[in-house]
Amino acid sequence: MTLQLAPALRDRIREHLTAAYPEEGCGFLLGTDGGAREVRQVVGARNTSAERHSHHFTIAPEEFLAADRHARQSGLDVLGFFHSHPDGVARPSSTDVEDAWPWYSYVIVSVAREGAGEMTCWRKAGENGPFEQETLR
Repeated sequence: MTLQLAPALRDRIREHLTAAYPEEGCGFLLGTDGGAREVRQVVGARNTSAERHSHHFTIAPEEFLAADRHARQSGLDVLGFFHSHPDGVARPSSTDVEDAWPWYSYVIVSVAREGAGEMTCWRKAGENGPFEQETLR
């Protein structure tokens, strides 16, 4: 499993997530999946979590629908999501694993006061499958 993510889009993700610090930032990965997944656009979202924003993120359903509509109008699909782990590692938390939907890619970025650090990507293999790391290219 590979997700192609151009350097300019990685920079946009890092900028959005750094701006959200010390809260978890989040957003959408829009692109194509013709055998090889390629992100063409990233769209930032608001973290609407009712829990502690520094350890959890929630994207409002209407924001997801708007991103999906925008993607379809652009000939793209919502391929997944990105979010930060403030002052943490770029590895899935137990909540990330529990809340993950199959098929979607999940980019996780560690963010600290100094800025964004490591970026990793994960995907759930089937409804009850493991959360496996994807290669970022």
